Amino acid sequence: MSFLAIDIGNTRLKWALYASPQPGAVVLAHGAVFLENIERLAEDEWRRLPAPRSMLGCNVAGDAVRHRVEEQIEQMESWDLESRWVHSTHQAGGIINGYDHPGRLGADRFVALVGARSHVMQRGAPRAVLVVMVGTAVTVDAVDAEGHFLGGLILPGHGIMLRALESGTAGLRVPTGEVRAFPTNTSDALTSGGTYAITGAIERMHRHLGQRAGHEPLTLMTGGAGWKVAPALEVRHELVESLLFDGILALQAHRLAL
Repeated sequence: MSFLAIDIGNTRLKWALYASPQPGAVVLAHGAVFLENIERLAEDEWRRLPAPRSMLGCNVAGDAVRHRVEEQIEQMESWDLESRWVHSTHQAGGIINGYDHPGRLGADRFVALVGARSHVMQRGAPRAVLVVMVGTAVTVDAVDAEGHFLGGLILPGHGIMLRALESGTAGLRVPTGEVRAFPTNTSDALTSGGTYAITGAIERMHRHLGQRAGHEPLTLMTGGAGWKVAPALEVRHELVESLLFDGILALQAHRLAL
């Protein structure tokens, strides 16, 4: 009953092979490659894997990248695996999608919401949860205690902010600095400005959600750059590196239960 989960982001593809398609399943193997190295998956990272019985993927990198991954799966002759990909819907995995056009919500955001809801339900009493992904872009999404996705923010990540400043101004091509309360050099000013822009958005949405829910929401953070932001965030939070995979597992288990 092994299960392959795939998360294709803007820069990397991450994968994990689980013993079964359900939340909390044992991880048998995992890995990550940059998108330019996808064509090596079949002959390298996946070559010695036992054949998974099913797979589900999340892709935000476009159809061309998805097709390249599907070609690699097809090259694994012993797998006989149907490629399936997450599409945002009105309701799935304990989430009721309140986006104006549910299908236009990014698949990664939808999967992260499902993963966060799964974490909430495993901990006992339902509560609101703030779901933060910090990567190329940053998303800050709010879910109430009943599983309704209320809405969220999208803002640029650190890299995009710095590139925008470099392209729009003169003299700001400097090394990355440190986060300081009162920066006294340009490197620290840039790093601190970007970090406080991101944490400020998170803290604002945390306040909005707490007021709406009537209790302090659980705050879960994920994404490759989450560790950079976490030390400067002044609300209680948890870093959950596997949040998207947790969502993929929950969606697959929900599908099998129908």
